[in-house]
Amino acid sequence: MKKGKAAIIGCGFVGSSSAFALMGSGLFTELVLLDADEDKAVGEAMDISDGVPLGRPTKIYAGSYDDIADAELIVITAGANQKPGETRLDLVHKNIAIFKSIIPQITSRDFEGILLIVANPVDILTYTALKLSGYPASRVIGSGTVLDSARLKYRIGEHLGVDSRSVHAFIIGEHGDSEIAVWSSANVSGVPMERFCEMRGHVDYGCADEEIAAEVRGRAYEIIDKKGATYYGIAMSVRRICEAIVRDEKSILPVSVLMTGEYGISDVVLSFPCIVGAGGCETKIPIALSREESTLLQESAKTLQEILRSESE
Repeated sequence: MKKGKAAIIGCGFVGSSSAFALMGSGLFTELVLLDADEDKAVGEAMDISDGVPLGRPTKIYAGSYDDIADAELIVITAGANQKPGETRLDLVHKNIAIFKSIIPQITSRDFEGILLIVANPVDILTYTALKLSGYPASRVIGSGTVLDSARLKYRIGEHLGVDSRSVHAFIIGEHGDSEIAVWSSANVSGVPMERFCEMRGHVDYGCADEEIAAEVRGRAYEIIDKKGATYYGIAMSVRRICEAIVRDEKSILPVSVLMTGEYGISDVVLSFPCIVGAGGCETKIPIALSREESTLLQESAKTLQEILRSESE
């Protein structure tokens, strides 16, 4: 495994934006781009590498599966795009078929690094990649609700007039319509959310909760309706997860991981706070959930399990 080398499979909006974000991060010295359309990969590599003299030294080029076998991290963004009016789960059948062609190409080359799944529906596709690869669950993670949680923090920061980086709150469950905002453990620099709201003169705490959670849940649909696709926010999420892995930061991020009995949930991948480091997902963090949040998490898991079941029939 070659330290400082990463690959991105899929050079659409998300893949190319992620490559651009990673080029500017200085995390990698070598970045390989792959796409079913080879000219697309070549063009993106050329365009992004033009900025290298103005940023950090990085070798960026289009390659093949043989070129990525020794990467320490492979980011998979390949898949059909979510169209206006579609849910992420509507993409299941098309993108599982794509993954059935991608994952065997990786495993046949004895890849030893981390697989980071970004294509949607990310929870379903992370589970698919895990089963197809046979890799340990710690090495196959999805981008999950890292972006959703960032959206939540940003919106709370706006609402309370405080730096969003001081907000600590998670979205968990499906990266999609059944996601859950965990208000019971949300806080601003250690001050419980409800108390902080009162300090800022917001007494309609419950109503604001519901409004903000709904805005976050519908954010992607609104962006897709207005500009056709989302890619900058998820590119920054990819960069953040890669930072945690490459630098072995032990950061706590809500990534898509295999559940193994937590809250009564097993054999399904969904987003949950994990310590993320060089080994991928090192351990899940048992954050406190209210009874309602725990029930909603179980319902979110059932939604994903039903989709998986329908695909296996």
